[in-house]
Amino acid sequence: MKQKIAIITPVPAMIESVIENSMIRKAVNNGILDVHIVNPRDFTKGSYRQIDDTPFGGGPGMVMMAEPLFKAIDFVIEKFSGEDGMRILYPSPQGIPWSQDTATENKDIEKIVIICGHYKGVDQRVIDKYVTHEYSMGDFVLSCGEIPAMMIVDSIVRLLPGVLNDINSSKTDTFSSKLLDSPHYTQPREINGLQVPEILLSGNHAKIKSWKKKVQLETTKLKRPDIWKKYLNNKSELKDE
Repeated sequence: MKQKIAIITPVPAMIESVIENSMIRKAVNNGILDVHIVNPRDFTKGSYRQIDDTPFGGGPGMVMMAEPLFKAIDFVIEKFSGEDGMRILYPSPQGIPWSQDTATENKDIEKIVIICGHYKGVDQRVIDKYVTHEYSMGDFVLSCGEIPAMMIVDSIVRLLPGVLNDINSSKTDTFSSKLLDSPHYTQPREINGLQVPEILLSGNHAKIKSWKKKVQLETTKLKRPDIWKKYLNNKSELKDE
């Protein structure tokens, strides 16, 4: 299955730059992924190409207008030959947290549309009519939706077979393995008096594997007690089964 992703953005250059300088370009070049960038300004009237207006009810800030987004989304739906197998995503503080699990889930979706919000957000009617999933990148505010959109795309695409040189690399990443990753070292063996751990130079793969697991456990427990707690709970649930 070739995955199709459409990104609706008033700032196409931001998306194009990330694609050109990331694994996403490799996925496109290898025929694994189709990416379509759609500018809602192309569906507006007048020379100003307005996509935002003041909110009803007053208050500061501007809101992205419904009509250009309606037309942009309808354009993508038609381009993707209908809504079957499609998810329409909107990065939003009201969404569920984006995680490695949601990235893994979405890699199997045939058609994905991501709406990049700006200003105070989008007209709620866009969400009510089209959006199937809202995702939050965390409890903080960004100035545009392009950054979370590309975080979503990158985390999905690197899981597609044929994108990474070794797909097993993604399976040992932090969060994929349910623990923080172990530290990594490369040449030279010594720099400024700092040495590579001797165990990694031993050639004893069983001992190296055991050392890495031990470091993963210790590091996760120390640095991310929230992940450590989930890990222990998961082990307990598996034992009960």
